[in-house]
Amino acid sequence: MRPLDIFLMSTQGVRERKFRFALNIVGILIGCAAVTGLVSVTQGLTDSVTQQLDVFGPTNIIVVPGSVMSAGLSTETIGWRELDIIKRTPKVDAATGIVANKFCTFTVKGRTFYTDVYGVTEEYAEINKNTVIAEGRNFVRSDSAVVAVGANLAKPRDLDEPIISLGDRIKIKAQVNGVEKEMTLRVTAILQAQGSSFGFNLDDSISMPLSTAQQLYEVGGEFSFVIARAATIEDVQAAVSSIRGRLGDSVTVVSYARAQAQVGSILGTVQSVLGGIAGISLLVAGVSIVNTMTVSVLERTKEIGTMKAVGAKSGDVLLMFLSEAMVTGVLGGAAGAAFGFLLGGAIGGYIDLPVRASPSLGVFVVSFAVATAVLSGLYPAWRASSLSPVEALRHE
Repeated sequence: MRPLDIFLMSTQGVRERKFRFALNIVGILIGCAAVTGLVSVTQGLTDSVTQQLDVFGPTNIIVVPGSVMSAGLSTETIGWRELDIIKRTPKVDAATGIVANKFCTFTVKGRTFYTDVYGVTEEYAEINKNTVIAEGRNFVRSDSAVVAVGANLAKPRDLDEPIISLGDRIKIKAQVNGVEKEMTLRVTAILQAQGSSFGFNLDDSISMPLSTAQQLYEVGGEFSFVIARAATIEDVQAAVSSIRGRLGDSVTVVSYARAQAQVGSILGTVQSVLGGIAGISLLVAGVSIVNTMTVSVLERTKEIGTMKAVGAKSGDVLLMFLSEAMVTGVLGGAAGAAFGFLLGGAIGGYIDLPVRASPSLGVFVVSFAVATAVLSGLYPAWRASSLSPVEALRHE
């Protein structure tokens, strides 16, 4: 038989059993949609984290008091002594203390913002080159009651025009040791949007001079963490080792390479788990295909006997049933991949995460679906091809 004839007969068999075929398609679709949606979200998360690491900078080093696991809202601090040791560490080009994990509210043109507050020095912009001032100037040593405003605060995303301009004054309110304190600050800088890195997000925050933040929040000469810079990328590891040697276990030192390795390990585990869950869906779909095609062979026993009696070879019958399985895989895989990309986009939009819908992922999912369908249909197809024409024609 010609390959075209085999394909036409397989599609005819599919049309005659629309309901069962549809159930197989749905099974494959669910599995493929799960794979595509979950993996595309995970790839988007990987891209987002990589972007944050790029914002962090390959030569920068963060020194966090205590364990890195408690770094988010830790009450531990680093003092002037530790900062001075870090500054004098070989291979460290510059270092500055940061006051973080502080909050305030302020109202501008009827909109009230609850936002993070960072206390930084003029050195911070020099160390972190990704912090770019869109309008205004950097802090100078003599500044006190001034503020740099993040891009998303100066111009909220849902507005066409900015609501905060250079020279404006904003009155912030902060709870400090159970007492509400107020301070009026003059806007001297509006930052360019840069994204976040390690939870350090200036786009939705305000920054004030370090001394002003220490006075307002009554933290004295203590810092939430220290950001340092190695002279070159080659010096980073030596600087990290020197800081650890000098400060011991009282701090956690995080470099670009270490963060990248840890994040890559975590995301790899997450992707494997999600891929495994989605793979189970495809396995269930494969079992469904085996069952459906086995029943189809039993129903079409006489038809198979007639085909073989008029000259069809066992290989022709085998290819016919495998073609039906392949059609199921192609249609189910393509529909599942498309639906999975839509699902991933919806999830990404809901959690505000960019999703990477790569064509290579779609091709892989469809290929995997076809392979699953063909392997699932292999036994029923072999069983059909091995039927004796005489026994098949006598089948009741």
